[in-house]
Amino acid sequence: MSILSENLRYLRAQRGLSQQRVADDLILTRARYSKYEEAAAEPPLEVLLRISRYFQISIDLILSLDVRKVPTGDLLKLENNRLLLPIKVDGGGENYIEVVTQKVKAGYLEGYADPEYIEGLEHISLPFLRHGKFRAFPISGDSMPPHRDGSLIVGQYLESLNEITESKSYILLTRNEGIVYKRIKRDGEGRLVLYSDNDFYKPYPINPEDIIEVWSYAASITTHEFEPEDLSPQKIREMFEQIRNEIIEIRKK
Repeated sequence: MSILSENLRYLRAQRGLSQQRVADDLILTRARYSKYEEAAAEPPLEVLLRISRYFQISIDLILSLDVRKVPTGDLLKLENNRLLLPIKVDGGGENYIEVVTQKVKAGYLEGYADPEYIEGLEHISLPFLRHGKFRAFPISGDSMPPHRDGSLIVGQYLESLNEITESKSYILLTRNEGIVYKRIKRDGEGRLVLYSDNDFYKPYPINPEDIIEVWSYAASITTHEFEPEDLSPQKIREMFEQIRNEIIEIRKK
């Protein structure tokens, strides 16, 4: 039996369907469909696409993984149930961590599923991160102190939204904003709410279907020494003076 044939048998049985029912739904004869389950024939691309849509599971999954061992019902509903690209290891078998540098960050939303793009990323190895799939992302702005603009956050890939622990921080690849680094809570209405550690930035909701990838915080890398905030009387006066001037400008408008 091939992986495809085993998967077809399992997916059909899991739904309690007969071969005749599946064949009818796929607009095939029962004899033709049964050959696919028996590994006596391979479905052409157009039939494979129909099968993929019918069972709501991507072609790459159905051809490459034993779905009996994968909690497909809990998988994060990413576009086409996309698989994460294979883990890259060095000569000693240690995981490489791909680094999305600031230079290539803008292209990540388009290249996250492109093998050539991922292959072209820089790599590092951190001995204390051994189990799992890790990737490093640069963060922007000051919304998540003490991490400064340009710091790298190393995240561990999550396959399911069920793996998210509330109030912990995560790197998200989103359809509208690209890469964001926030804490996550649930609002009770099926949405996730993203929070910043800097109270200046207000929380905002995001729908699960707008999330492409989720990476849980594993480590951080920075080349900037932490500098305590200057709260001297002179600095406070300057801050209030700046606020006053901004209010005056707003009133003029």
